[in-house]
Amino acid sequence: MSIPQAVNNEEPRETDRAEDQFDKLYTFAKLDQYTLKQRLIIRIAGFVLYWLIRAIGATLRFEIIGWEHHTESERLIYCFWHNRIPIATYFWRRRGIVVMSSQSFDSEYIARFIQRFGYGAAKGSSTRGARGGLIQMIRAVRSGKSAAFTVDGPRGPIYEAKPGALLLAKKSGAAILPFSISLDRCWRLPSWDRIEIPKPFARAFVVIGERIYVKDADDDAERQRFQRALDELRERGDTLVSRSS
Repeated sequence: MSIPQAVNNEEPRETDRAEDQFDKLYTFAKLDQYTLKQRLIIRIAGFVLYWLIRAIGATLRFEIIGWEHHTESERLIYCFWHNRIPIATYFWRRRGIVVMSSQSFDSEYIARFIQRFGYGAAKGSSTRGARGGLIQMIRAVRSGKSAAFTVDGPRGPIYEAKPGALLLAKKSGAAILPFSISLDRCWRLPSWDRIEIPKPFARAFVVIGERIYVKDADDDAERQRFQRALDELRERGDTLVSRSS
């Protein structure tokens, strides 16, 4: 966003500077560090993946369990498993949710894919890495935005929750909203988590858990409760898929 120049040449307000900073989360990152071939792949892959999921998403049939746990009246940290990124991106689109994006070639086209659906991408610097991205997310959530975490990403192990979301919840004061989405038909890519691409006209079971308020991100009992909640939601969704077939 461009900040209008004041007639009396006053300095931009702090709130204007903050808004400008957060607007950058929704803007495609520069690709200067990549080769020409890599830049083309990033642009094409992000564009194709967006239109693929948008077209398929319009044909999906969603069944939602636990919607009463969701709220639009407070900031939330949406937590889910990495291999559900495509379907989760489509389901929660156009809410301005901020997502962590790592500094890697693969993450660049994923970031562009989700940004086209109205998400922000928080990235760490080359020197601060994930810590820098987490700081951006904390600031964004404190300012009133919601965030999302793939809790076993970016490299796994699969279905093993890491503590980043708990730390974000503690530092920002926002509640965690755990959820899982299970598909009755999908393609699974040959990645570490076998990421799931929904097939046209698939049924998607969205299971949303109770909101979690974090008091101590380092507490083992807190981490176990978080892991257990995500496991139970995934298992419940997968059970609904098996019963429907």
